[in-house]
Amino acid sequence: MLSACAVALRAGARRSVRRLPSRARALPLTAGAAQRQAHRSFSASPAASQTTDLSTRGMIVQTLSSVGSKREVQQYLSLFTSTPSQRFAVIKVGGAILTDYIDELCSSLAFLYTVGLYPVIVHGAGPQLNGLLEQAGIEPQFEEGIRITDAKTLRVARDLFLKENLNLVNKLEEKGVHAQPLTTGMFRAEYLNKDKWGYVGKVTGVNKQSIETAISNGYLPILTSMAETDDGQILNVNADVAAAELARALEPLKVVYLSEKGGLFDAAGQKISAINLDEEYEQLMSQAWVKYGTRLKIKEIKELLDTLPRTTSVAIIHPGELQKELFTDSGAGTLVRRGNKLLSADSLSDFKDIDALKAVLVRDREGPDAKATVDKYIEFLAENPFKAYYDGPLNALAIVLPPSNGRQATLATLTITKSGWLTNVADNIFTTLQKEHPQLVWTVKEDDENLAWFFDKADGSITRNGDVMFWYGIENGDEIIKLMKDFTEHGRAMLGDSNLESRLQRAAAGNANNAARPAVQQQARGYSTLARRPILSTPLFGQAKGRGYITQTNPNPPYGKKNASMDRPARVALIGARGYTGQELIRLLDSHPNMELHHVSSRELAGQKLEGYNKKEVIYENLSPEDVRDMEKRGEIDCWVMALPNGVCKPFVDAVYEGRKLSSHKSLIVDLSADYRFDNTWTYGLPELVKRSNIAQSSQIANPGCYATAAQLGIAPLVEHLGGMPHIFGVSGYSGAGTKPSPKNDVENLTGNIIPYSLTGHVHEREISSQLGADVAFIPHVAVWFRGIHHTISIPLNKSMNSRDIRQIYQDRYAGEKLVKVIGEAPLVKNIAGKHGVEIGGFSVDKSGKRVVVCATIDNLLKGAATQCLQNMNLALGYAEYEGIPVM
Repeated sequence: MLSACAVALRAGARRSVRRLPSRARALPLTAGAAQRQAHRSFSASPAASQTTDLSTRGMIVQTLSSVGSKREVQQYLSLFTSTPSQRFAVIKVGGAILTDYIDELCSSLAFLYTVGLYPVIVHGAGPQLNGLLEQAGIEPQFEEGIRITDAKTLRVARDLFLKENLNLVNKLEEKGVHAQPLTTGMFRAEYLNKDKWGYVGKVTGVNKQSIETAISNGYLPILTSMAETDDGQILNVNADVAAAELARALEPLKVVYLSEKGGLFDAAGQKISAINLDEEYEQLMSQAWVKYGTRLKIKEIKELLDTLPRTTSVAIIHPGELQKELFTDSGAGTLVRRGNKLLSADSLSDFKDIDALKAVLVRDREGPDAKATVDKYIEFLAENPFKAYYDGPLNALAIVLPPSNGRQATLATLTITKSGWLTNVADNIFTTLQKEHPQLVWTVKEDDENLAWFFDKADGSITRNGDVMFWYGIENGDEIIKLMKDFTEHGRAMLGDSNLESRLQRAAAGNANNAARPAVQQQARGYSTLARRPILSTPLFGQAKGRGYITQTNPNPPYGKKNASMDRPARVALIGARGYTGQELIRLLDSHPNMELHHVSSRELAGQKLEGYNKKEVIYENLSPEDVRDMEKRGEIDCWVMALPNGVCKPFVDAVYEGRKLSSHKSLIVDLSADYRFDNTWTYGLPELVKRSNIAQSSQIANPGCYATAAQLGIAPLVEHLGGMPHIFGVSGYSGAGTKPSPKNDVENLTGNIIPYSLTGHVHEREISSQLGADVAFIPHVAVWFRGIHHTISIPLNKSMNSRDIRQIYQDRYAGEKLVKVIGEAPLVKNIAGKHGVEIGGFSVDKSGKRVVVCATIDNLLKGAATQCLQNMNLALGYAEYEGIPVM
């Protein structure tokens, strides 16, 4: 069963929408020496590239091993290269990608070209067009989200599209990729509505022949989203629309939308890994947070997939993670596919065809006793309670035996066909299992090539004599110890009913292994995540040695975890120590028992002694990016803290990356600016709202903004109850304006005054919205006090609620959070200044019960910056989260 599936697995069939992945890291794949060698070995034509000599293919697999396992890479290469080239993928590239991420895009496309894959590219240029029109004194006009295109706009658009197309083609050629610009005659169209939108087209046909010819000649086809009428009139077409029509014509395996955000995000700001439309669409669209652009995108994708083969999927992905999306089981963005609806049964009579059920069970077995074993298994199911989960065609089947004799529920059968993997049924079944069975135990052979998938689904595991037992939902330490003890003493037999075991053994005496565990052997898995394995925190587990009790830890542990077990403290370098936040962090590190400042960098203060740090004498330096690179190369620093203004730290971050390439040492980076808060290769470090395990596993953390932290904590508990856009009136003390003199930190100017600024479009507005998955309006102000922020947040509700219930929601949500305090009255700035947490209160509801006003306060220099930075450092370096932090 498994071996048949393994060859045909599709990229991206992954977790359900409920399973949220850790943030993926950017892929440093370039057209380097390996690519150039691969190009020399590949023929220019796709057909020839698919018969590449084994040494070159092995080199490619090795190169991709930094993205996923060898097994994953080989499977996806086999699948993709066995598909007609024009049916591999359609990739839509937005204008912002061409401006801001063209190098990442070209590197990704170059690698696909290297391995003989020829995606069809169609691009837009919306942001560039807006800029050119504004320069020409033309205000862009939109109606129902569609650009109104008059003759002048069309002329500007046509010239721009040709320019952007040529630029992309030239960039690809520089990387050794043969690319062919296809800028005219590719889309046939008629006017969408000339009176309403002017020269805007509705696509009526696609010129597939030109695309196929380009690919057969060894060129990547690069299309613009411009169309022509039958009489030759050029029309403007939205790039998303053009990509959809292109997909309908070519019916590719993948439709890829490249996105700066790298995917769709849920109400908690977590990236959605996968959406199975047949199973989840109605429920998903009923969620309060699915609105505006997210709602429209999901609806448009469903309409597209409904017209395409069921094996086609849509991926929304960052351009730098295209390889991870295509060549690994876990993927990197948001995958959307149709899938299949699930059915369930708790008796054999629920199955329409018992012979079909037997055939499904037999297909996982080998040997002459397979049929007899299954017959006895069916007899057992007829006499004992069970719950089965399956899809209509029986491409996937899971059977769970309920708890008995003090044992947890057991997953006794899991069998998936090739088609089942391709339509994502496996993950949907497991999501259902998690909902209906709070605790579950199962076993898998240790050499199962798909072991990683089970690690991803489990909370813990133990290996014995070639078998791995997994479990989830068991939190009581005594229960876990008993489970592990039974397994080590009795093996797999303890997992199933002893009567079942004996019956199956009698039925197939020579097949005892299958008998003990009817189906969870050699499970087919076309997608998995082995980036991280569950960590058992109970000391007994971590101390145990040998194959009996093992701790499944991260094979690449968090970078600083090594330091947590060392005698020496973690070595910290602070870049940009002159600002208020840097000074607060220095004071915190001065009392931290496990961290030491080794370097502080400030151009203005270079050569002076660092004040406020008493562990040892530290002199300010003016570190250059080259200095940082060399220090990283030598392994001198465990954590770099970038305390620089927005837009300044990239050279230093890049220097750390360069140093990593030249050394086995990899330090942690925490950036306090806004530069990487929208980069999904960085972990957003708000521990109260982001999974702490994600932060603990990260090597690069974007510290949230001060305004954004308080606003998110103030809104997050009500996201699922939102009835409209929250409005945030925020006022900060002037320390938030930095140390550089300006009207916003001029005390004389602020006295008796309050200054509004960035009334729309503030970076924190975007940050809050993207993390919560709900649009907010944010109006920042600065006042005369020095430190502290106050938010007054007006939140529309989708149902009537009272103040007491809302307060209870907040208390439940933040129970156990040491740095969040929920109070009754509205909090005051003077009470939060100098404290390390957030206070939330107010909870005043209007007469309708459908609008609540919540207030939140935060010290912008502490929990808004330095304290939160230390939380993140503690987690990622392996220390207790609040070590060195005076809790509230």
